[in-house]
Amino acid sequence: MKKERWRLYAKKADFAAISKEYGINQVTARIMRNRGVETKEEIESYLKGDLDYLSDPALMKDADKAASLLEAAIANNELIAISSDFDNDGIFSGLLLKEAIIELGGRAAIFTPNRVMEGYGVNSRIVEEANANGASVLLTCDNGIAAFEAIDEAKKLGMTVIVTDHHEVPFEEHDGKKTYLLPKADAIVDPKQEDCAYPFKSLCGTGVAYQLMTLLFRRMKRTMSRQEIFLQYTAIATVADVMELVGENRILVRKGLSYLNHTNHIGLRALMEVCGIAPEQVRAYHIGFILGPCFNAAGRLDTIVHALALLESKEYDQALALAGELWAMNEERKELTRVGTERAVDLIEHATWKDEHVYLVYIKDCHESVAGIIAGRLRERYYRPVLVFTDASEEGQIKASGRSIDDYDMFTELSAFRNLFLRFGGHKMAAGLTMEKKNLEILRDGLNARCTLTQTQLMPLVMIDAAMPLGYISEEVIADLEKLEPFGRANEKPLFAQQHLSVLRLSRIGKNRNVVKMSVMGPEGIIMDALYFGDTDVFFDFLEEEYGRDNVAAALRGMRNTIDIGVTYYPQINEFQGKRSLQIVIQNYCRVSLN
Repeated sequence: MKKERWRLYAKKADFAAISKEYGINQVTARIMRNRGVETKEEIESYLKGDLDYLSDPALMKDADKAASLLEAAIANNELIAISSDFDNDGIFSGLLLKEAIIELGGRAAIFTPNRVMEGYGVNSRIVEEANANGASVLLTCDNGIAAFEAIDEAKKLGMTVIVTDHHEVPFEEHDGKKTYLLPKADAIVDPKQEDCAYPFKSLCGTGVAYQLMTLLFRRMKRTMSRQEIFLQYTAIATVADVMELVGENRILVRKGLSYLNHTNHIGLRALMEVCGIAPEQVRAYHIGFILGPCFNAAGRLDTIVHALALLESKEYDQALALAGELWAMNEERKELTRVGTERAVDLIEHATWKDEHVYLVYIKDCHESVAGIIAGRLRERYYRPVLVFTDASEEGQIKASGRSIDDYDMFTELSAFRNLFLRFGGHKMAAGLTMEKKNLEILRDGLNARCTLTQTQLMPLVMIDAAMPLGYISEEVIADLEKLEPFGRANEKPLFAQQHLSVLRLSRIGKNRNVVKMSVMGPEGIIMDALYFGDTDVFFDFLEEEYGRDNVAAALRGMRNTIDIGVTYYPQINEFQGKRSLQIVIQNYCRVSLN
């Protein structure tokens, strides 16, 4: 079991006053403060923020220029080629732009890369195909900021090029000074540009597209009749792309979720039905772990044509069939991920470089579409920055998807080796690249030589909102905590801690016996059910190592034992056969001394 750092937030505020003014529990007020919500304006935006709290899209560098070029193209009946990408953000930003342009009377078509054959973003084939189909405007979304060659080709063909993106701007660094590199497009809309005045820098690609279309509708003095649908697209993309759910992202996701909960979108309703989710039940969790992966599976294993066909379906029966295909693809993706992760773990455990701080793992014959997911699994298991490499379509080349940890800026660190890469892009927490296989060990040695991570930084930091005894949990407290939704990155679900939980009964449940269920009792005598959804084998190994097999065996039979653990958890209400009961979901665990 990897070691963790548990730390209790110690931020101060007048929680009683905040509680009284905003009609919330003091625990809820404390959690808001823990999330960095301090000023009156921030609290108002956090609890009640609506679209009026969004910044003016005209503040984005080149946004007005881009809107003007699109307005002219629509007026001249020019075909606008939308170059999207193969993940949720690419799918929904492309669809949002297409539907918005068509609503304004324009013509638009989506062109996407083949993940396996071409990799991420706009490329020469897309440019040539778009031009051959009569497109005079190339509009990128969720990509383009690093597409120098493809954009140069589009300009040589006489196309107007508009880039909309949210990824980091590429740069070269000499003597500690960064020189930013931009493609030669007619307009570049990306809040990450150094001289962009837009105050919120963390929009996803669909968020950028939504704001640009808001500006375009305003310029053309038109009402956005499909705004509810566009906000649903933006919410899905923002959560699925694991953007920080703070500021404008929080507003967009909360508003989009409110519309998703009673959506009449045929494709979305069909996928919800196939996945067994009622629209009114949809939360950020369902997007991140159920719906989003289904859309991603299309681009990972095939092309996003299946996803677009579902989202553009007009007949519900057809949508159900397409949704079923996406679900099946996602099941295949899960199996590929499981097998790939097992192979990667075996490689790491027997590697000479296991003790290094940055892992570069080459998995021969692994489907490249799951490399990023595997990298994420390995990061969680070993808490290291991880790059998973697979074979590229070109002989002698390999591709990588990387996932990082909080204290390691993967994009910046990889940028120091840009000369090794044939393709490269990303941000602090994730990156992708293509390179010659012969350079793998050079990159491994170089990244680890530069790495300054300490042993402490290589231990996950678990931030606890409050030490809260089981006896404090109630339906009222849980209902109040729901005001803090949507939960996700940078606005995590509240995490509480309880020491000295006695385990009265212990069992494995679920189809694959992959869930731990316990009956636990706190020091005050309160008994409650507890669930653990993590690695159950590791959990049982921990119990046996710390308390002995006899105690574990006794707990499994519901007999007296001396297991006494400390946990972090969040509370929830369990509804079963019309009955409601309180329970906790354990996130982390440790030994508590009996002395």
